[in-house]
Amino acid sequence: MSTSTETPAAPARHVEGPTAAPSAPPSAVRHSVVEDVLGILTGTFAASLGLFLLKSSGAVTGGTAALALLLSYSVALPFGVIFFTVNLPFFALAVWKKGWNFALRTGAAIALVSAMASLHPAALGALQIDPAYGVLGGNLLAGVGLLILFRHQSSLGGFNILALLLQEKLKWRAGYVQMVLDVAIVLASLILVAPLMVLLSAAGATLLNLILALNHRPGRYLGK
Repeated sequence: MSTSTETPAAPARHVEGPTAAPSAPPSAVRHSVVEDVLGILTGTFAASLGLFLLKSSGAVTGGTAALALLLSYSVALPFGVIFFTVNLPFFALAVWKKGWNFALRTGAAIALVSAMASLHPAALGALQIDPAYGVLGGNLLAGVGLLILFRHQSSLGGFNILALLLQEKLKWRAGYVQMVLDVAIVLASLILVAPLMVLLSAAGATLLNLILALNHRPGRYLGK
């Protein structure tokens, strides 16, 4: 009697399914016109209110706002007029380096802050506030306002433009770049402002730029 030998079945191989590809980062979603308009209005309102608190407390800050505040203490012109005039040269820089879209948005933001600078005193009157509250609260509001403007392809001119350009070209964080420049300007204001207020103002300028450095990093925010 013949016996048939069966070849033992080969052990089944474990076949793994295709490895799931890592999900691609979501594409940047552009802001709509309505979002941009509301964003720029919100940013300029917050920034202008912050500058009003700074002026009411007799403090200074950084950038062209610092120059405008310092001049407003010694020149008989409204802060809004001075702020708008000081920023005019930087408008040309924005056109040259960032294009007309960014420049026009920045020009609109500067004009809005200049106009709102007259709105706050009319609505709130002359304020008597604690200097520490005015400096820290004013810089916090100004920092949040600038952050909103940056995310809607706008700025308040001056060092904002320079800081954004260095962030794009050299990957230096805009907040840290502006912090160095702002503290230098605040220290230079010793000629007109009491030393204690200058030190408080330097702390406020540091707070403002920390808000930008911690929240406005390359690649973190994808909206355009």
